[in-house]
Amino acid sequence: MRIAILTPTFDYYSGIDRVVQLQAEDYVKKGHKVTIIALEAKIKSEKYKIVELDMPKNNTLQRLYRLFFFLDAKKVNYYKKLKNYDIVISHFYPMNWLAYLARKKYKIKYIYFNHGINTTGLLNNVWQKLYMKLFSFFTNITLKNVDEAYSVSKYLKDDLKKVSGLDSKVVYNKIDKKRFNKKVKGNKIIKKYNLKNDKVLLYVGRIAPHKGIHLLIQSFNTIKKQIPNAKLIIVGKPTFNNYFKTLKKISNKDVIFIGFVSDEELPYYYAACNLYVTASLWEGFNIPAAEAQACGKKVVAFDVGSHPEIIKKGILVKNKDLNEFANAVIKLLK
Repeated sequence: MRIAILTPTFDYYSGIDRVVQLQAEDYVKKGHKVTIIALEAKIKSEKYKIVELDMPKNNTLQRLYRLFFFLDAKKVNYYKKLKNYDIVISHFYPMNWLAYLARKKYKIKYIYFNHGINTTGLLNNVWQKLYMKLFSFFTNITLKNVDEAYSVSKYLKDDLKKVSGLDSKVVYNKIDKKRFNKKVKGNKIIKKYNLKNDKVLLYVGRIAPHKGIHLLIQSFNTIKKQIPNAKLIIVGKPTFNNYFKTLKKISNKDVIFIGFVSDEELPYYYAACNLYVTASLWEGFNIPAAEAQACGKKVVAFDVGSHPEIIKKGILVKNKDLNEFANAVIKLLK
């Protein structure tokens, strides 16, 4: 079969895109011809075709462009090139428009993967509130003719039903057990950052406000009083510059910002840590927490979103309770 998989940014730092990457590879292994279609594509592969449609580079313009993507007639008309595909799979708005129109015009099977729409911490601002309302409104329009829908957690299944009326089946994101497992050793990371005599806490993910990294650092300051040799390693790409500057200001020398780490290197960071920690305020799945557990590490996180489903090894604490968070970390480290 010919399968088109749609995602806005086919990039290494995006959890959704890592899911898309594994999905594409699985379909190729089964003998299907796969094309990834994205507005921006940093991931490269010789196993399947990648089409990059392009979008503005400026973050503000990019957000507006993605919201009103349907106004770009030239890009939207790309749906006509999906005519000869058997299945179109869309993972996130605004790419749903292409799947929606291909289904409407050519009766091509349209499958939607629901990764959720995060509104946590964004609704204090009237413009952000309006943006998210429009984002949800346009998303729901593009879901009206879906043939099959899948949510990556029960939490998102319930949320999708509530906001759109669409029923979906739960299919948890796959973790690449060949790369993320208990056999991986973290020696070179321990040596590189001189962590031999330290208790290492690890966070992996985007540097964004809803990820609660400011809360993680605040809690870490409490942890340090009980465990002086604790270190906090933060792996991930900053996507909000002002937020990142604030994080740097409130961090001491024992908070180590690594930046982007390749998929090949990432397992070694999990292997090097004593505990995986996240103060994220919303998660539709949380791939890094799942990867950490696959590497045999326990997790401390807030009891929010999909965490009760995904986190089976570790401790969940009340949302934003930093003292309880710190005590959970101290308990597991000791």
